[in-house]
Amino acid sequence: MTSFSTMSLYALTVKQPSATQDAITGDFMGNQKQQILTANGTRLSIFEVSRRQKGFQEIYSQDVFGIIRRIAKFRLAGGNKDLIVITTDSGRLVTYEYENDPQQFKTVHYETFGKSGIRRVVPGEYLAVDPKGRAIMIASTEKNKLVYILTRSGQTDIAISSPLEAHKPQTLVYCLIGLDVGYDNPMFAALELDYSAAEADPSGEAVGELQKELVYYELDLGLNHIVRKWSEPVDRTAHTLFRVPGGQNSPSGVLCCGEDNITYHRIFNTKSQMHRLAIPRREGATEDPNRKRIIVTGTLYTLKGGDFFYLLQTDDGDVFKLTVAHDNNGTVEKIKIKYFDTLPIANSICILRAGFVYLACESGDRTVYELESLGEETDDPVFESTQFPVDPLAAYAPPFFKPRDLSNLTAVETLPSLNPIMGMEVANPALEDAPQIYTINGTGGRSTFGTTRNALEVLDLIESPLPANAIGVWTTKMNVEDTEDQIIVLSMNTSTFILKIGEDVEQAQAHGFFEESSTLGVQQFGEDCIIQIHPRGIRHIRGLEFPPESAQGNDPKTMNWDAPPHRTIVACAANNRQVAIALSSGQILYFECDSDGSLAMAEDDDITLDSTINSIAIPEVPEGSVRANFMAVGCSDQTVRIYNLAPDVEGNILRSISVQGLSSPPSDLTINYMRDKSPRGYSQFLHIGLRSGVYIRSVLDEMTGEIGDTRRRFLGPDAITFARVTAAGEPAVVAMTSRPWLAYTHPRTAALQLTPLNYIPFKSAWNFDGSAFKGIICVNANELRIFTFNDLLDNTTYEPIPLKYTPRKFVSYSDQGVFYVIESEHNTIGADIRQTLIDQAEPEKEAPPEENRDTDGDETMTNGHTNGLAHGDELDPRTFGYPKAQGQWASCIQIVDPITEKKVIQTLELKDNKSAVSIALAYFESRGENDMYLCVGVAKDLQFTPYQYTAASIQLYRVSLDGRQLEFMHETEVSEPPLALLPFKGKLIAGIGADLALYDCGMRSLLRKAMQTNAVSTRIVGLKTQGSRIIVSDQAQSVTYVVHKDQVHPNRLIPFADDTIARHTTCTEMLDYETTVGGDKFGNIWIVRCPTKVSEASDESPDGLNLTQDKAYLAGAPNRLDSVAHYFTNDIPTSLQRTNLISGGERVIFWSGIQGTLGALIPFQSRRQHKMFQQLESQLRNDDKPLSGRDHLAYRSYYVPVKSVIDGDLVERFLVLNRDKREGIVGQLQGNWTSEMVDEAIWNMRGLYAF
Repeated sequence: MTSFSTMSLYALTVKQPSATQDAITGDFMGNQKQQILTANGTRLSIFEVSRRQKGFQEIYSQDVFGIIRRIAKFRLAGGNKDLIVITTDSGRLVTYEYENDPQQFKTVHYETFGKSGIRRVVPGEYLAVDPKGRAIMIASTEKNKLVYILTRSGQTDIAISSPLEAHKPQTLVYCLIGLDVGYDNPMFAALELDYSAAEADPSGEAVGELQKELVYYELDLGLNHIVRKWSEPVDRTAHTLFRVPGGQNSPSGVLCCGEDNITYHRIFNTKSQMHRLAIPRREGATEDPNRKRIIVTGTLYTLKGGDFFYLLQTDDGDVFKLTVAHDNNGTVEKIKIKYFDTLPIANSICILRAGFVYLACESGDRTVYELESLGEETDDPVFESTQFPVDPLAAYAPPFFKPRDLSNLTAVETLPSLNPIMGMEVANPALEDAPQIYTINGTGGRSTFGTTRNALEVLDLIESPLPANAIGVWTTKMNVEDTEDQIIVLSMNTSTFILKIGEDVEQAQAHGFFEESSTLGVQQFGEDCIIQIHPRGIRHIRGLEFPPESAQGNDPKTMNWDAPPHRTIVACAANNRQVAIALSSGQILYFECDSDGSLAMAEDDDITLDSTINSIAIPEVPEGSVRANFMAVGCSDQTVRIYNLAPDVEGNILRSISVQGLSSPPSDLTINYMRDKSPRGYSQFLHIGLRSGVYIRSVLDEMTGEIGDTRRRFLGPDAITFARVTAAGEPAVVAMTSRPWLAYTHPRTAALQLTPLNYIPFKSAWNFDGSAFKGIICVNANELRIFTFNDLLDNTTYEPIPLKYTPRKFVSYSDQGVFYVIESEHNTIGADIRQTLIDQAEPEKEAPPEENRDTDGDETMTNGHTNGLAHGDELDPRTFGYPKAQGQWASCIQIVDPITEKKVIQTLELKDNKSAVSIALAYFESRGENDMYLCVGVAKDLQFTPYQYTAASIQLYRVSLDGRQLEFMHETEVSEPPLALLPFKGKLIAGIGADLALYDCGMRSLLRKAMQTNAVSTRIVGLKTQGSRIIVSDQAQSVTYVVHKDQVHPNRLIPFADDTIARHTTCTEMLDYETTVGGDKFGNIWIVRCPTKVSEASDESPDGLNLTQDKAYLAGAPNRLDSVAHYFTNDIPTSLQRTNLISGGERVIFWSGIQGTLGALIPFQSRRQHKMFQQLESQLRNDDKPLSGRDHLAYRSYYVPVKSVIDGDLVERFLVLNRDKREGIVGQLQGNWTSEMVDEAIWNMRGLYAF
């Protein structure tokens, strides 16, 4: 490997973020159907929910390389599709039109209005569109608002005006919407707070007197200016607005939502015209009756005929249906609210006309529901605005309801989501071919422990036992015009079994097949013939037919071709017109279909080889041809030979065209046409499987038979066999080794992919075309299975195990295949208190709700009612969440077995309002190496703002020999919560506040052996170690290198180097003894390195006196670390690990992000390759500018200039560009690169290191 003076990395996103900031519905394709547009991280995606396809399907997705802040849609009168408008951190307003052919977001407008970045006074934080599509308003958090007028210019073009200003200084904006006023002048409504009075008041009293206002802005289209039309004071807690439909006979106006209230407002209204509802509260033994709710999200849905309703969700997840009662003049009489269902807390709710509800959950899996009813049939109480005063400060009787299971909605599909990832580890305790990715995800009762694998998810269709072990399976049609398979042929060790496909699959009779031998191949031949190739010869079956609904054949006419004496057939290949067989003597015989459908052997043309023939491959006959042109032969002398089947210029066939040498004897070959990015759209590929488990895919030239563009990958330790299949309507190849793989064309990029299947191993498979479904049929010993693929876009599978609370950290015990997870839930009643409240409520469950309710508004922890509970049981926290209480903690330790039992095997609850904050699995040298101990850092009564606690300690648990039980040993009090623990030299090192302490295990407590006070300036949040060196992560000041000196008493912990940049560290990992990679809470990944001389000096002295004498530099350590690399990811890294992701692959830096991102940083292996990617990235920055309008270089350099990292996500955009653009970019690269070579280099970076 070429050595570099500095590290060079290739940043690749392995799994895109699944956290959804916003989602809207619209007809973006212009096909009169609704799609869903989502913003996930930096990606815009269009999804479709279809009853016909019975699923949720991603249509298109693209990275905008910018922070998406808001998305909206608009359509001018006369348009046939919705256009998209987004605001990002680019300082530009960008509108798009989705084009279906080719699939892309076409930029329509590109309006610059401010500086880049997310700033307090730069518009873009709020985005509102006039419902008629005539104007767009954007606003900043403070002061600035801009309005753009949209007009149609000609038939298709849409013109956008210069921005109109509606600024007001010293004013904060909380929400902005466009009002429905029909075709009157467009109006917008905003929640604003003018703090100018507080700014001028030195006493600070004016802050409490500030009033929040609902402000109406009118855009006068005639005068072309915007005016502040009217304003009125609203509740100080108001935070969001929903528009009310307007126009003829509709009320128009807004719903203003605040804490515990929803109020209807309309411009120029009087107090008597306002209507207010209180938000209903839950009843239950564990519920606080005085806790007020807020609305977190909602949606408006308009029915045919003009009726409409809202679905509004509270911070508990309860969804309420709100309706507005109005007369024919549009005057609102009252508003009503009714409990609808309880759903996971969401960022967006989308209702589609097809009757589906899409829930973009705040955390955990996204879900699609089917709307069963509109909530009219349920017995839940209805509350009206006439029951509540308009003044939110006036006294009122709060409404209550009983939560229940879903009745109006039914979950129909779940989209797996890793958001949020709280921790990640790559390991292989399952001893599979490739390591697995273990993550802790989610929040609250929907938390999970997830296992992610690089595999395609498959859907089992049929699973059936067989009378004996099968070694091969084929399906075949009975004549060339059939569209469905009619027969299944199963090969046993010494016999063949024939099944007829009909309403039921049953054994066929009088079929003409040779059953007294195993079978090597089956092929529908000519017009109405079938050939069966077995070791003794070839059986030719003509005119086989079955009566309807019968497995009794017509005993068709058969002919046999017998193998020469003392020789058997060892390999074969066939298509509809050609057959080739290899004999055990090394001879290859070739047959073609005669005019009457019989076999005609090429008498004078055969091939005799000195080596044993392992496999033969012939492609399908190309459309419009009478034969395939080439045949591939794999020999035991580690070669693959290509022979011509079409006569050459001299009229000869079976002449050697080309030879390819291999590293191991081939075990199987196949040739097929697959879609790719060549000018024709498809190419002929030769797939080679080696006995060593290496897969080779080469382009086989259709005219010359030359082998080119070869790519290799190790699939598994077993020999590889192939089956040609169809996946998602495109040709593909199943490769079978120690586990099955699929070689296929990516549906969106047309790049050739190779992905394992999440399925049992099998040794034989074939394509299956049935009347009811299409899939792949396979045999595994005495089992026959048929399966199909769910989605070829997602190459990962996710297997969740439910957890109890929000997971915080976890640690693995790989030897035993278990994981230990600490979980804690803030502002949540602990398990012991919850059970006490339920037990106390049992005898009082019939008491009226008012008896135990405190009406003064103070929060209390108790409520003696079991309404909404069955026999005092707790509501399911996965659906309803946990009961909340200010300042309380619910926390536990769980042992998870994801390998064998695949469940939680032990749960230990922490009592006395304690919460677990750190965890480590350690052995203590003083207690013997066979005993493992789980160390858990605990804080009592922990609060974050301000940071305070009443006690802190380290709990020690003895781990059983099998790792599945924990036994409490003792608890050691410490001065501050220990946020970081790490096993170190047979002891335990702990970060206690800003102090670093070393502990050994005693009989009744941990014994402190060394301590360095103020090792960091803020608070220790992470520890990593190699040898005697410890990398200490500071909450706000990057990392500090500390060395442990154990040759002196007491031991010394000496900080000797720290960073020059203040980084809010979230995770770190040591790459080598001197280099550390880390992530911070602003979305950066960086690498720092200790200078070589400083590193050597730190290890020289056994007592560290030379280090203690060095003077501190600028209130830090004596030395500084060098910055090696820096990269902005736009996701907060939560874990980093140096590991390999695929079997036989090189090590990479693998990281996880809190939004559900999985990514890899791959080191370059050659300087030439690195230089090419550098040039390619630079060209793409100019020739394929980001959709958001953001400068790519500035985006990746958000806080610190990007250094030594190439953006692989931008580079992979090269794969989806049209051929002319790609050739133009490649032409500007230095180094004689071709488009195919660049393609291969990009493919290798993902295929050989990640997935």
